[in-house]
Amino acid sequence: MTERQIQLTDPRALRAYAHPTRMMLTGLLRREGPLTATRAAELTGESVASCSYHLRVLAKFGLVEEAEGGHGRQKPWRATARFTDWPGYSDDPAVAEAANALTVAVAENYFQKMTKALETRRELSRAWQEAEQFGDRWLYLTPEELTALSTKVDELLETFADRDTDPALRPDGAERVSFLRIAFLDRDTPAPAHHPAADDPAPADDPAPADDPAPGNDPADQPGPDTAEE
Repeated sequence: MTERQIQLTDPRALRAYAHPTRMMLTGLLRREGPLTATRAAELTGESVASCSYHLRVLAKFGLVEEAEGGHGRQKPWRATARFTDWPGYSDDPAVAEAANALTVAVAENYFQKMTKALETRRELSRAWQEAEQFGDRWLYLTPEELTALSTKVDELLETFADRDTDPALRPDGAERVSFLRIAFLDRDTPAPAHHPAADDPAPADDPAPADDPAPGNDPADQPGPDTAEE
């Protein structure tokens, strides 16, 4: 693994990576690689043929590559980067649609892993049960403040990053922890009520005549079925 991060911007690559088996294989290679398709099948429960096929698809888009040694299904594969990144916004509709589909697929993967963690947490020691975090809170932030907060969290997490590649840096009792970062605008909050200001114009005494629609009420002013407000 030579690169820290791979950026996906091709809609075909975004759609390809959204497959759950491919995400699983990529993560496995990042943690345990290099691995052959045979070994990957043993670790994932997938068939060797399935792993071999999905690894070739991942290689097509630069997410994995062949490592040295072996032949056929016994050739090892390795991840090309530690992280996968994709656009949070794009002016290109095809990229935006594929990127959003990938984000949803990743969120569903997170949910499955978190559900399993909750269902099995009683098997952990008391120390780990008390240390695990499950919660949320509301914050009133601007987009710029949320971006700055994310940067600060990244900087804090980076202090532990070297432990990922150098086991000698891990203290006794250290285990691999999945740390999720999810922040989104609360869509369930009702829009604030409008309170007329002192200089707001007073409402008209007489409504517009029925045969003279008020601006915005004319059918020609309304968005058609193929139009979206931006």
